[in-house]
Parts: sequence; structure tokens; C-alpha cells
Amino acid sequence: MEFHVILIMSRSVVLELQDSSAYYYTDEYEIYMNGERKLTTNKAVESVYGLKPDTDYTVCIKRDSECSKPFNIHTKAEFVTLNVRDFGAKGDGIADDTLILQAAIMSCPKNSRVLVPKGIYQFTNLFLKSDLILELEEGATLSAYTDKSRMPLLPGRIESYDKKSEYLLASWEGEPLDSFASLITGIGVENVQICGRGIIDGCADFDNWWNKEKRRNDPARPRIMFFNRCRNITLQGITITNSPAWNLHPYFSLKLCFFDISILSPPDSHNTDGIDPESCDDVEIAGAYISVGDDCIAVKSGKIYMGKKYKIPSKNIFIRHSYMKEGHGAVTIGSETAAGAQNIRVKQCVFSCTDRGLRIKTRRGRGKDSVLKDIVFEDIRMDNVKTPFVINSFYYCDPDGKTDYVSDKRALPVDERTPCIKNLSFKNIVCKDCHVAGAYFYGLPEKKIESIAMENIYIAYAMNAVKGTAAMMSGCEPSCKQGIFVRQVEHLTLKNVTLEGNEGKAFDIEDVDVVETDLEG
Repeated sequence: MEFHVILIMSRSVVLELQDSSAYYYTDEYEIYMNGERKLTTNKAVESVYGLKPDTDYTVCIKRDSECSKPFNIHTKAEFVTLNVRDFGAKGDGIADDTLILQAAIMSCPKNSRVLVPKGIYQFTNLFLKSDLILELEEGATLSAYTDKSRMPLLPGRIESYDKKSEYLLASWEGEPLDSFASLITGIGVENVQICGRGIIDGCADFDNWWNKEKRRNDPARPRIMFFNRCRNITLQGITITNSPAWNLHPYFSLKLCFFDISILSPPDSHNTDGIDPESCDDVEIAGAYISVGDDCIAVKSGKIYMGKKYKIPSKNIFIRHSYMKEGHGAVTIGSETAAGAQNIRVKQCVFSCTDRGLRIKTRRGRGKDSVLKDIVFEDIRMDNVKTPFVINSFYYCDPDGKTDYVSDKRALPVDERTPCIKNLSFKNIVCKDCHVAGAYFYGLPEKKIESIAMENIYIAYAMNAVKGTAAMMSGCEPSCKQGIFVRQVEHLTLKNVTLEGNEGKAFDIEDVDVVETDLEG
């Protein structure tokens, strides 16, 4: 057995099992620190707590009679701990602790932590500072007020006095629009760690935030966390629940780590995406458990204004050993991708009961900078996912989503509004209890998807499959147990692709220039 220590903090570490058979869960094993058994777990990514700062530890793991090679670590130093109780926080679930929590955050010196001990701390909004460790102890809950009148607003776009520049403070679905400040907001901060075994509860429900599916006339709903032009942000261990809208929204940010976290919202809650990196670079997601009411993870880079002006794609994103459940899409790219997305790898994950598994959604109008390329999904298990694979170039979002320009299946002129999908690879994926379609791939006729490769793919359909719509696009009719549907692709590779229990054509392929396959006929 092998493992990597992927995060070392002052009082905890995160281990990742290096095992090709490990997905989110694995066979049970034990973690030892300095010869003492710390815990028994069956998670591929696991946190070990209760360590001392600035201390040497020898780590090893054991499973039955098998033992890993020992690994030496040294925990980070810590200058001081600021306990929010010492600042006057009540944590009784009644008092408003907002100002006291904020005072502790602003008072925290470098290489130190703010500790939130066991209790329920009512708050409205908190703003982060650089060089901060915010730890929520087991049994600690930050519980949000939902009264809009108490929340600050963040203007989406503020024009500079030079009439050329602008200051972007808020965003809603790829546009710089006014928003309520997120419950925890970082603006231009770096070296921030939010960690521990506590809970951040947005307290949203259908009586407050979820009663309006879209933004409409109010400022946009807050997220649980919003990181605007931040760097070196780490979330570890915490549970996030009941967000008013997207849970975690990093925006124009660099070097982000989300390790061993849980994100939970009801499956019918509106717009409660799990993690939505927008125009971000160097993002690691490992050991995340996400069950929400919209896309579990959605990679974005703005709508046409943001993409055309800033041209900052989302790139270098690595998602692994994570469990996605209930959402519309397990891992989605789009639809707001006007600046493109590239070098995205999803590996050793489990998708359960989502509408779609691996989902790409784009449309005419995203623009010529919307280039999606170098996207790899491999070693994935899907269970009860309605349509495991979807690439949709006619996504009918926005007020103009069902116009002739967006929905027309005829080839239109290629211009500055035309997006592009380049190379995608799907490998070593098992899908059981599929319902609607095995795969639904539809490129633009004037700008075909350049390359799709499917290798070692097994798809089995549910006995009592439910009819549904594979892709949110005009002309996509409801289906049940549909096979592999492909339109408008330059090069399609199908190797060792197996379907069991489908109805009708197993492979419905048209308008594909080159098909490379080992399938008979």
C-alpha cells in the first residue's frame, strides 16, 4: 500500500491512498502516527486531527497484514490561537456573533489560527484577510441569518475614473452583476485555510432563498463562499450545507485546494451548485462528497462580456477520489465558458443518482475564445445516472436560448461568436442502471467537435428505466434506454465500448468524419 500526504497543517494532515482500486471509498485501513493508531477509515482521502504544531511525526497505514512504508512529516508552526470565545462569542444559537467573529479574524496575526469551538454561532457575513487559518472544531456550526436587510451588497462592476478600467466585486452566472455578499467572502486575499470538522450552514430553504429559482429583480443570492481574485486558498474537512445559491464560487483565483470536504443541499434546491471555479487556475479537488440540487462541480469562465474582455480560461483542474450525488450534472464544463476551459482531469470518482455524469454544455454566442480542450475523464464508476455522457453544443439557457441562432441545426457562418470543442477522452468507466441514454454527443455543424475518444466503457441500463431528456437543447426528444448518439464530430474513437439492455440502435452515429472502432459492423 502506498499513500501521499497531500496537505500538512499545524494540527492536522490529509492523506491520499494511492490505490488504483480506490475511488471515494475503499477497503478499510488504519492510520498510525508515531506508532499510535489514530483512526480506522474506508475513505481514499482522509484527515487526521489532534496533532501538535511544529512537531515531527512518522505516518504509516495498515490493512490486514499489509503495512505501508513509513513517511516522515513535520507539522507547520503556529504562533498563537485566537479562541472566539475569548473575544466574547456566545455560540448559543441565539446571540448574533458576527462582529465578534469578524474581530477575531481581523486580529489574527500571520502563522496563527482563529478557533471556533463547539457551539452554534449565528452570523450574517464574514470577510477574510490574508495569512489566516480559520478552524471550526468538531461540534461547531456557523449558522447564517437569512434576513436580506442585514446583508451588505457587493456591486458587480464599478467603473474606474480613467474610464478604461473597472473593479469587479460580484458575479451572477458569468456576468458582473450586483449580489448580496456571500456568507464568507475573500477579496484579493492569499494564504487562507478554512479547516476542521465543523459545519457552515447557510440555512436556506424554500421560505427564504430558494423560493425564486432565478435572480429576477433582486440582487443575486449569496453563496456560502466567494473568493474574488484570491490565491492559495485551502478548504479542508468542513461540511457546508443549505447554501442560498452556489456553495463555493472561486472567481479569477489561483491555487485552490478542496480536500476531504462535504457539500450538502436538498436535491430540489435551486442553483445550489457544489463547486464552481470560474476563470481559475490550478484547482485540486480530492475526497469531496457533494450532494446538491444543481451541478455538483461546474467549471466556468464567464459569459461573452467577461470572456471577451479578460480572456482568462479555467485551466489545470484535477478532480479525484470524490463522490457526486443527486445533482443535475456530476462534473460539468459550462455553460458560461466564454474564455474557455482546458487541461481538466477527472479520475477515480463515483457518480450516483445524478441526471448526467460527465456533462459539457455550450452554445453559439459563447464566442471564439470559448475553446474547450484537453479534457480527460478516467477510472469512474456511475450508478443510477440517467445519461452518463453528454456534450451539448445547443444549450438553451438565457433569454435567447431558444432563438433560431442558438437552436438551428443547420451550419451557420463561423464568426467571433462561434465556440469550439477540441479533444475529449473517456476511459475505464463503468455505468450501471442508466436510464435515458448511454451517451449524447452533439457538436455544431459549422464547428464540429474535433475529437472524442471512448475506451473501455461499460454501460448497463436499469430494468425499470425512466424516460427523460438527455440534453437541455431544442430538438432533443425524451428517450429511454437510448444507446450512443453522436452528431457533428470530426474524429470519433470507440474501443471496447459495451452496452447491455439498450433498446433500438446501440450506436446512432451521423455526420462524423472519421470513426475509429473495434466494433463489428
